[in-house]
Amino acid sequence: MYLKASGILHYRFLRGLHEACLFDWYLEVGCRSGESFAPVRSKTIAVDPFFQAEINIIGKKPALHVFQQTSDDFFASGFLARNGIRLGLAFLDGMHLFEYLLRDFMHTEAAMAPGGVILLHDCVPYGPGMTTRDLSRLPKGSWTGDVWKLIPILQEYRPDLTLTVLDCRSTGLVAVSGLDPDNRVLAGAYDRIVADWAGVELEDYGVKRFFGSFEMVSARAEKQAGYPLFRSARIEGVGLEPVPVTP
Repeated sequence: MYLKASGILHYRFLRGLHEACLFDWYLEVGCRSGESFAPVRSKTIAVDPFFQAEINIIGKKPALHVFQQTSDDFFASGFLARNGIRLGLAFLDGMHLFEYLLRDFMHTEAAMAPGGVILLHDCVPYGPGMTTRDLSRLPKGSWTGDVWKLIPILQEYRPDLTLTVLDCRSTGLVAVSGLDPDNRVLAGAYDRIVADWAGVELEDYGVKRFFGSFEMVSARAEKQAGYPLFRSARIEGVGLEPVPVTP
């Protein structure tokens, strides 16, 4: 049976996180309108091939770098390494096909600072229709594609990582910590992973098996506690107190 994440909305969780915590560098892939990173106060890098920003996306940021290109092109440009950037936090919400998110994760992990955290969106579908890979027949509602596969893939190939599945409504938010920028296991196995997983449907993999492989953690409780999952990623001494929760 599918389970539907029913906690606070992911964008409200992120807004509260950025209001409470300051990170040295923040990366967001898949931004479109810019509303998701507008409240960020950290130095920010935003990547999307088709921006439609009509709001103030700079706000209180000391620096904002906007790249209107695919994430593959952005990472291939070498911008992060060339500028000596190490990321404290990243939010990956680009193309909802697992091989794209896997590449984004690999490239992002390689640029993370010690204690950094990567957030993966839409990895917890609540129905079969939204998991399609057919871009010509996308559902009218939520579309998660098959990025749900990142959970079992990381569990298998990177058991050294800690995956915390937050119950952010309505398709979850996976916080990945314990990152190792020097780890090349995924890069070395990338072709094999894609070949093994490309044709796998969630129904065939097993819905019960998938949802039984993790426990959804309360995003509201994480917020009330002052975001302890992100304590190691934020700038020391900033945003360490619990914050009030809004509905």
